[in-house]
Amino acid sequence: MRNLRLPFLALTLLVSLSATSAAQEKSLYDRLGGKPAITAVVDEFAARSLADARINKKFAKSDPARLKFELVEQICAASGGPCKYTGRDMKVAHTNMGVTEGEFNALVEDLVGALDKFNVAEKEKNELLALLGPMKPQIVEVNSADTGTALPTTFKPAPPLKKKDMKEAKKEKSEDKGGKKEKSEKSEKSDKSDKKDKKNN
Repeated sequence: MRNLRLPFLALTLLVSLSATSAAQEKSLYDRLGGKPAITAVVDEFAARSLADARINKKFAKSDPARLKFELVEQICAASGGPCKYTGRDMKVAHTNMGVTEGEFNALVEDLVGALDKFNVAEKEKNELLALLGPMKPQIVEVNSADTGTALPTTFKPAPPLKKKDMKEAKKEKSEDKGGKKEKSEKSEKSDKSDKKDKKNN
């Protein structure tokens, strides 16, 4: 009977440790660096996409501020953050946009480039792309490798971002910068204090 108990206890301990480890793992949102890091990646991604001749014609009627604001919300919410996506669903947002498969792939390349610029680890990068990948059928309307195609005249973009939302976005950005500055100052003070202690010793 004792011989049977030992493997059972070992298995129970293993399951318990695995569960504890899983519970302790941070969300993708936290591992990406939270909202400030997501905002930085989105700013870079938007800049690349709007300058990319393979895809930028599709944004001719879109409001860049709304585009960035809702992308931050979307990635923040999808990665386990505290945000709530308030934009239109992907199917409605891209109806009559005429996005080709080639243009969607160009967008993904721009996103990967933005993530690489900020040295996002491979694991987190792949997890984020896996979260956004299922949206492809809701975005692509044309099964073609063509890029740089014109925006159809039938496309109706979302209205520009409301002033209230723009103010909120600017406020959050300002608070994020303030938090970073405060952390930097605290770190500098801590370093100076450590050097002083070492000198006294």
